[in-house]
Amino acid sequence: MQASLRGPALRGGALALLAAGLFGVSTPLVQFFGVGLGAFTTAALLYAGAAVVGTLLRQPVEREARLQRSDLGRLLAMAGFGAVIGPVALAWGLQRTSGTSASLMLTLEALFTAVLAWKLYHETMDRRVWAAMLLLLAGGMVLVLDQGRQGDAQLAGLMAVLLATAAWGVDNTLSRGVADRDPGQVVLVKAALGAFATTALAATMGEPLPTLTAALGLLAVGATGYGLSLRFYLLAQRAFGAARTGSVFAFAPFIGALVAFAFGERSASALMGLGGLFMLAGVMLHLMESHAHAHTHEAMTHEHAHRHDDGHHNHVHDEMPDGTHSHVHQHEPLSHNHAHVPDAHHPHRH
Repeated sequence: MQASLRGPALRGGALALLAAGLFGVSTPLVQFFGVGLGAFTTAALLYAGAAVVGTLLRQPVEREARLQRSDLGRLLAMAGFGAVIGPVALAWGLQRTSGTSASLMLTLEALFTAVLAWKLYHETMDRRVWAAMLLLLAGGMVLVLDQGRQGDAQLAGLMAVLLATAAWGVDNTLSRGVADRDPGQVVLVKAALGAFATTALAATMGEPLPTLTAALGLLAVGATGYGLSLRFYLLAQRAFGAARTGSVFAFAPFIGALVAFAFGERSASALMGLGGLFMLAGVMLHLMESHAHAHTHEAMTHEHAHRHDDGHHNHVHDEMPDGTHSHVHQHEPLSHNHAHVPDAHHPHRH
């Protein structure tokens, strides 16, 4: 196994894969329960379900760091991109294109996330990662060609899904800044803001009310595929950075495509299969990255959930806590050489 996948990175990969599974299953379910509903109504129900989960998953202050007033601007932007533009564009697009192609197109979320993480957080992008990103882009272009052959309506739907992937890529990158906060609280605030905004927009647009079955179904999908998924995604970002979390999360579309096939979706074509292969190759290539070198940690004071057996938290307590806990703590300068990923303790430039 590659060194970079050991320890915290292995945990991060498992959390990201769990998030991917939950979200991947949600895409064809949104298409199923959202039939006949407006895009704003669909998004409102999804994030109402996510807000319920966020409420139930909040942790005590001694275990997870609280959100700060300074986080409000970031949370508003996350809600705008991730809980309004993303789900509304996806819901609109799913009503106009095939569930399989839409699921595969969502793989490009990893491309947007990785490039933004490289620009904003200086996460490493070596030749292997750039090659992976080019494969993802090639796969997306093939999907566009495939849907263009099906007609303008199919292509318009796929372009809406592409807009959703870009919005969620921005959301993913922004969320890295609050990944060290209580993930339950982050899910609650983001989802509540998104549900409020999309409910108001649905009422303004005069969208029809959902049936009880559709409402319960979308609330359940939102609770698992958006609420629980986001919580695991934030924990994965905490463990091994935004770009790598995005790459593991890129398995979600393949899971979604399989579920769409199980639901009777039979729109697959040779071009769609080729695009999916390009995207799968890109995801696997990114995950094969290994990164190790001598590096120096500057003095740092911050607050987040941590343990004392990870090699980076050597401060002492009058009474040593048992397991994971949270408080403001200071890191002394440290130089060493080991395999690492761009987590909260390795934001150095290259």
